[in-house]
Amino acid sequence: MTATILILFTATYLGMALGRFPGLSIDRTGIALVAAILLLAAGALDTTQLVAAVDFPTIFILLGLMILSAQYAGSGFYDWCALRVAQAARSPARLLAVIVLVAGGLSAVLANDVVVFAMTPMLCLGLQARKLDPRPYLIALAGAANAGSAATLIGNPQNILIGQIGHLDFWRFLAVCGGPALAAMAIVYGTVWLVWRGRFGMPQEGGGQVAPVTLDRWQLGKAVVATLVLLVLFTRDIPQEHAVLLVAGVMMISRRMASRDMLGMVDWHLLVLFAALFAINHALGLTGIPAALVGDLQAAGWLPDRLAVMLPLALAGSNSIGNVPAVILLLAAWPSPPEGALYGLALLSTLAGNLLLPGSLANIIVAERAAASGVRLGFVEHARCGVPMALLSMALAAVWLWAGGWMGL
Repeated sequence: MTATILILFTATYLGMALGRFPGLSIDRTGIALVAAILLLAAGALDTTQLVAAVDFPTIFILLGLMILSAQYAGSGFYDWCALRVAQAARSPARLLAVIVLVAGGLSAVLANDVVVFAMTPMLCLGLQARKLDPRPYLIALAGAANAGSAATLIGNPQNILIGQIGHLDFWRFLAVCGGPALAAMAIVYGTVWLVWRGRFGMPQEGGGQVAPVTLDRWQLGKAVVATLVLLVLFTRDIPQEHAVLLVAGVMMISRRMASRDMLGMVDWHLLVLFAALFAINHALGLTGIPAALVGDLQAAGWLPDRLAVMLPLALAGSNSIGNVPAVILLLAAWPSPPEGALYGLALLSTLAGNLLLPGSLANIIVAERAAASGVRLGFVEHARCGVPMALLSMALAAVWLWAGGWMGL
């Protein structure tokens, strides 16, 4: 049975790295789900073990935040915001700065994947109408969304999981990770501006028309109040998943927005991916191999509780199998990491996602949504900005973690 588990585990994470298997249309979520089904069919897991393997608090927080984000999307806020950003600033420098601030700020409280999913199409249309090349701004959108999301426990899926595993406090996490996240946003701005300087193009008359966006202020007001209530609930001594689900449940009670429409905006693919990876990693854990490996690494002094190990591990993991699968895999094999290492894992795995296009879900979402709008964002184009963005921001974050005493060298 161990051989079966190892084969399916290896095939799954090879699929995570490739994105899909050659000749097939199955994507990362499908690969992980099929592997979990095969583990169940082979008897490597029974239904009780499979259900027990899933970290439901993490799933619930993701689901609740997606429902809250659906409230913003249903109000027209994301489209309105993207269009205003594309049309408001008069110079490329100011426009780039606005995109970085908006994307980073929204991602800190609404999760980066849903922010870039909603904003990319309208941003492309607005920029094309102004005769501006959307590519540098899309790189900044993805980079800032990743950087801003590193600031909070609800900024991205891997941070949500890390917070649940380590029982981290929301506001203490913000105090530790907020500074490096802001600095990373500044690095995103500076890098994109330097790499693309002189090639942004300037606004021209007669650049085309974009249909106006209707903003439902009542629905937006509900979303803003719900967000503020959620932040207040994070200061109380109640489980975070309870707080998020409570707010999401209230959002579902509406006279204008059908619950079916709100649930239709939930990224069920991401939730299924999480659940399947939990099951696959749990099956590997049953073989005893991860525990033995952690013991060997600990004896050799190579646990990732030091920056010398965490930095290359985060960089390699995020840009091979992706930062979400990498974090799930690491935490499954390393059950009791210290608090400082969890801060480092959250920061470094998120910032490492800016290195290459497949490094984070946010990058992939931006590229795919842009392609649907007629804008091709290539691997090399992204890497020219992504490599310096990631390396500089990770180096700064490492110095911060060391200086603050959260991680040793």
